[in-house]
Amino acid sequence: MNVIVTGGSGYLGTHIRKYFDAADLSRRSGGDVLDRTDVKQVADYDLVIHLAAKLDKTAENAEAVFETNVSGTVNVLRNVRPDAAFVFASTKDVYGRFADQFECVPESCPTAYAGQSALEWSDLIAERFVEYYAATLGFRACIFRLSSVFAPPTEGNAPGFIGHYANAINMGERIRLPAGGRPVRDILCVDDVSRACEEFAGSVIRNGLYNLGGGPENAFSLSEIVSKLESISGLQALIDEEPLPDPVPMRYVSDLSLVTRELGWRPTRDLDRELAKLFPGMI
Repeated sequence: MNVIVTGGSGYLGTHIRKYFDAADLSRRSGGDVLDRTDVKQVADYDLVIHLAAKLDKTAENAEAVFETNVSGTVNVLRNVRPDAAFVFASTKDVYGRFADQFECVPESCPTAYAGQSALEWSDLIAERFVEYYAATLGFRACIFRLSSVFAPPTEGNAPGFIGHYANAINMGERIRLPAGGRPVRDILCVDDVSRACEEFAGSVIRNGLYNLGGGPENAFSLSEIVSKLESISGLQALIDEEPLPDPVPMRYVSDLSLVTRELGWRPTRDLDRELAKLFPGMI
């Protein structure tokens, strides 16, 4: 199986590309999903994992976000060949404040507009294009609504919040926690995401939409995540006493029952060992 990863030089893409020994379609490798000539190469691949996106929640950059995340996705989709598999990396944040209604959030959670930024809304719009082009062009497609995925550091890439906390602990910098560290998130290592892509590619599922996260077994408050990072690293975190505002939602834990039932996937990587990789030299 030959694989291409769009955004394959990014924070998650670097590791997913390495897992599959995949080709890279990204600006760092000389390609652009907004260039209709560049995206033609995806037709040569059995599995297309689409990660390329503009990750910006500011109102002033909304148009650029929609251009990359929606138009860029459509450009890629138009070139997926009929017998290929396509994976789209969406986000749990499409649920917005509605996620707070659930102990574990199912895929049936509402996604109505409730103040989401262009980033989240562009992902939700792009999901519909994935479904449309898969149906009309005849390829298999899977949408993963990712929870809090972390990955070892790579040069030139900004980490997610877990990597940010690890960096701050390693450098002795202060950490400000939203709502005093009370919000809860389920966390997932990047190799488990790669394995989910692999499970879909090898399945008979034609079209799937799944939450992908750590689930209740790997759900912690932000304060607990910091404490876990302290224990793993042997270093002490410096917590800024002035908290950040409450996030939306306050609690997000993925319901994994659907992805487990249909793809046989659950997170399997040892969480402490994977978190240790956030501290250079530990593993």
